[in-house]
Amino acid sequence: MALSRRKFLNGLLGIFSLGGMAAVMSPVIQYLTPVKKQETAVSSVVAAKANELTPNTGKLFRFGSKPGILIMTPDGEYRAFSAICTHLGCTVQYSSEEQQIWCACHNGHYDLNGNVVSGPPPRPLEAYACFAKGSEIFVQRQKS
Repeated sequence: MALSRRKFLNGLLGIFSLGGMAAVMSPVIQYLTPVKKQETAVSSVVAAKANELTPNTGKLFRFGSKPGILIMTPDGEYRAFSAICTHLGCTVQYSSEEQQIWCACHNGHYDLNGNVVSGPPPRPLEAYACFAKGSEIFVQRQKS
């Protein structure tokens, strides 16, 4: 069975058209696809100076590429948690009036141990270990 010149040229034109579309669509798809960042494994950071917090106050700090929250409880004890709400990922803050960690997005409340008190969060906040060294307060991931 002989292939006509017309069928051959139509097939060749179809192959080149598909190649051209792929060449145009490839950068568009790469632009629309989010890049996954490689996070460096941060195990310990300086969250605050020792005299920066007073009892019943809190402070946000960076823990790698994510926010953390350092709290000095009314008793003067330091506690630190991930500042990412376990509901939808909003950043939490410390409410000194209620003495709770609060997520403003959907009114989620956590106690000073990171446990859910009320609202939609499904899990407690990730807790970090705190320790003072010299005039700085360090926060580190807890060993699993």
